[in-house]
Amino acid sequence: MSYLTLSIALIFVIIPLVLSKTLRLGLEKDTIIAAIRSIIQLLAVGYLLQYVFDAEHMVYIWLMIVLMIGAATQNARRKGSTIPGITWKLIVTFVFIEVLTQSILLGLSITPATAQYIIPISGMIIGNSMVLSILFLNRFTSEVEDHQDETELILTLGGTPKQAIHDQLIRAIKASTIPTIESQKTIGLVQLPGMMSGQIIAGADPVRAVQFQLLILFLLLTTAVVTSIMVGYLSYPTLFNERMQFVRWKRRGERSQ
Repeated sequence: MSYLTLSIALIFVIIPLVLSKTLRLGLEKDTIIAAIRSIIQLLAVGYLLQYVFDAEHMVYIWLMIVLMIGAATQNARRKGSTIPGITWKLIVTFVFIEVLTQSILLGLSITPATAQYIIPISGMIIGNSMVLSILFLNRFTSEVEDHQDETELILTLGGTPKQAIHDQLIRAIKASTIPTIESQKTIGLVQLPGMMSGQIIAGADPVRAVQFQLLILFLLLTTAVVTSIMVGYLSYPTLFNERMQFVRWKRRGERSQ
């Protein structure tokens, strides 16, 4: 694909801009920013990855992973700004997910210990973990805000913080993992994964492309469940003080006053 062809493809950015303007959705600014950032970031990363792949040095590989974790943490932490210490909780989660998955992949020789495999797979794992964190935090904070009276009532009746927050926590974990689980139920029937399709278009053996795609799907399933559980169980204790009292939040309407 040439830069000319890519510029023609900008029509797929113009269409949502026109629709947003026509229907007064107010998405024009975010759409333009997203398009510009994606162009700049992907071009920069493309040249950077070419250098890293050619150098084939573990230091550069780990630096890329650290960069991914830092960017993912910065993006996800905004959804959990009401939770004390959410930044380090996200960092711990992303690092744990990366170490867990890469230890299995490299330790069992499922994938080679090369930049061409480690970096792209790490990007998919950390990126998926970031999205799951955002989904979880968005739902969890809503659940906590909407059930504060219920939480305080359970504590008043002698319940522990874990018992008081259990229902909200479980609902948030389920809600954040449902998209990943449901999408895997229809994979190959409703959608063909981009990575698998790209390998086939590039001339790879379709069966090998499917095998590698299945590996990624199984990785993302583990990532989804472990991420939601870790962020949840690291977060809920900080909603209570040392005397096991619930630290009440202001509701959304109250914050804007």
